[in-house]
Amino acid sequence: MIQKIPQLFLLTGVALASLVLTSAARADDAADNKAEIKNLQQQIETLRNKVDGKVITSTAGGILDGVVFYGNLDLSLDITTKGLADSYPAGKPVGNNGWMPAISSNLSYLGLKGTHDLGDGLVTMFQLETQLDVSATSGTVNTTSNQDTVVKGGLTSRNSFLGIANEYGAVKIGKTDAPYKTSTARLNPFAGMIGDNQIIMGNSGGDNRVEFGTRLDHAIWYESPNKGGFNFNFLYAPGQNRNNDNLTQAAGESSCAGGNTTPCNDGSFGTAFSTSLSYESGPLFLTVAYERHGNVNRVGDNPTSPTNDGQFLSDETAMKIGAQYRIASKTTIGAIYEDMRRGTSPVDSGNGVNIDERTRRGFWLTASQELTPKDLLSIGWAHAYATPGDPGTFNSAETANPDNSANMYTIAIRHFLDKQTSWYANYATTVNSSAAHYDLGAGGRGVTTDCHDGADSTNVHCFAGGRLQGVSVGMNYKF
Repeated sequence: MIQKIPQLFLLTGVALASLVLTSAARADDAADNKAEIKNLQQQIETLRNKVDGKVITSTAGGILDGVVFYGNLDLSLDITTKGLADSYPAGKPVGNNGWMPAISSNLSYLGLKGTHDLGDGLVTMFQLETQLDVSATSGTVNTTSNQDTVVKGGLTSRNSFLGIANEYGAVKIGKTDAPYKTSTARLNPFAGMIGDNQIIMGNSGGDNRVEFGTRLDHAIWYESPNKGGFNFNFLYAPGQNRNNDNLTQAAGESSCAGGNTTPCNDGSFGTAFSTSLSYESGPLFLTVAYERHGNVNRVGDNPTSPTNDGQFLSDETAMKIGAQYRIASKTTIGAIYEDMRRGTSPVDSGNGVNIDERTRRGFWLTASQELTPKDLLSIGWAHAYATPGDPGTFNSAETANPDNSANMYTIAIRHFLDKQTSWYANYATTVNSSAAHYDLGAGGRGVTTDCHDGADSTNVHCFAGGRLQGVSVGMNYKF
């Protein structure tokens, strides 16, 4: 793409120069001038179409390669509130916890992808993709609910791979959104918005890290072709960690598995598997997915035991089924049921209370209505059932059977200016029960809203039971 654009300017310049010289030499022949002008215009338009199509072609060893330059730009103006009370028996939240305006860059990225024909039906393929922090300076994540040493704006920070494919499917190696995540992506019309269903779905802890809706590094995976409407995907990511407790980063990685900083005791895991099977026929889409994280370290959930403990190492799994159907009235409805489990239920060694907040069920219901060919209205409701235990927060103590269920509601309207450009407006709220602390903005937004007050990093506290709300107006451009 970058190479082709200068060619367009060069051809245009040559064409204009030729036109000037031709006009001087043939000023007496208007008919010939018109014919040459038309011919040059056709040449320019042909090259412009190739550039607009984002296809760069070159020859390597006599075999034609194709490379596509693509991207997604999404920015919004938001106003959100943490929805905390003025004070609690445990203390008063510090700072501004009410409505605050912000400008956010949401799931913006650039990428290159291409193929190389090896002959006999065999193709090499690649993709290099990086996040764009359009409205902020790129750097590491350092929020009160998510600390990560990965520079999201670094080269190839998003899905990137090298692979090979034929009629039997594709095998790729690199890093990618796991099949568990992509299996139900089409059931989330709010991707990147406040109200993204990942605020609750796949989110076992309620923070802005989505454990089972994530990208898996150092992975190898298989993608099947479509056979009779069926598609199958399977991914394997070795733990590659020399530490038996996964307390350090995997070999070759800068961040803990699970997306936090060292020590890796807040969700770091070893080997991971992710798989999905889907079926599509006409207006009907069905999918089932499963993912397992091995030896997840949750020592960080135990406030009274700073040392490691075997009960805080356990496999964590997630399973979900999803369905989507488009009816004749141009209405699309969808639903997901999810069940996340932890193999053992860790107990606080100080008081013997179950603090497993990872085992729970949840569901997502959504509907989108095409109002006009250019206007789409979408609504969604996510529910998180209560967990058997809870490590507690600043204003909620560890108790048996805590009321930590939550609901998230969202509504959005999107207007398409053309196939590539749209603007949207949406409202979302996360309604937490007294012991819950689900956030607003998990799943890819540049600006998130969580349970923590505005104190400095040494005194910041998470307050459960908040009713987070937000309004957002944004613009999206895809190319």
